[in-house]
Amino acid sequence: MRTLLVLGLLLNHLLALAGSTGAGPSQGITPEQVAVIVNDADPNSVEIGAYYLAARHIPDKNLIHVSIPGHPRKLSLAAFTQLKQQIEANLPPETEAMVLAWTAPYAVECNAITAALTLGFDASQCKDTCAAGKPSPYFNAATAHPYADLGLRLSMLLPTDNLAQAKALIDRGVVSNFRQYPASAYFLRTADPDRNTRSKFFPPDGAVPPLQFSVKNLKANQLENAQDVMVYETGGAQVIKLETVRFLPGALADHLTSFGGDLLGKNQMSSLRWLEAGATASYGTVSEPCNYWQKFPNPTVLLKHYLSGATAIEAYWKSVAWPAQGLFIGEPLAAPYRR
Repeated sequence: MRTLLVLGLLLNHLLALAGSTGAGPSQGITPEQVAVIVNDADPNSVEIGAYYLAARHIPDKNLIHVSIPGHPRKLSLAAFTQLKQQIEANLPPETEAMVLAWTAPYAVECNAITAALTLGFDASQCKDTCAAGKPSPYFNAATAHPYADLGLRLSMLLPTDNLAQAKALIDRGVVSNFRQYPASAYFLRTADPDRNTRSKFFPPDGAVPPLQFSVKNLKANQLENAQDVMVYETGGAQVIKLETVRFLPGALADHLTSFGGDLLGKNQMSSLRWLEAGATASYGTVSEPCNYWQKFPNPTVLLKHYLSGATAIEAYWKSVAWPAQGLFIGEPLAAPYRR
């Protein structure tokens, strides 16, 4: 009963914000507040970093060069500490968010690199990755200025292994800011009970006026042939039929499973598959989290902030209560509902 009450209150707040004229370009992270970090040892990283600066009109002074030879998937704490110090020493003071223009590294021991960079490395989580995580002060926060208000610079990884796909991803994010499409959020309750722990937070079916937006709950293992997808969240180690789905510019999509954030791993579906299928941002964990819903995006919180005008990086970060193991990937400034 308490869960239903919370859902109802959040949805009412979502509707109120969606109908308000207060969510505008003056709120939230802007390109001038974004730093782009490129790996000079990776030509793709350098090229995509330059492409992203031009596409989003990010000042040249916000480009930071580092060197990480060998494309390691995981960094030691010592290597990460050195990298973090180098990045922070060169950040413009107004920086609110960081874009890591590479595919690997994406982990620091058991932490995701985006979480370690934003919140600091959590050594206690690595003693038992299935233990509860530390609460994020940014979870469901009302602030539009994470660094100014909370001392947190959000980070997101922009994969670069495939140059054409990386540029297409950036282009989708840019386009999302200029046109609003009739769209839907799809929340799937699958036959996998262990990976359905956040289904109790699925917002109820219905329209969200005046946004030409609908919420749709399905009991299904996969979504097929939907052509208006702005949000797609499910639970499962693999997600099939993605080739039949049309993701709109700015779409967010993720699956609750243990190793979605192990981008180059082979055991479960990588979160990269969502971006390859046309989503603009995604999320996954890099080490065994067990199935705490708090370690994954909360569907109602994610939807509330995204439809209220938040960027993809803000909405995703605000939706995860315990993000130490969680990797945020995609184009961070996508904001289809910012007016």
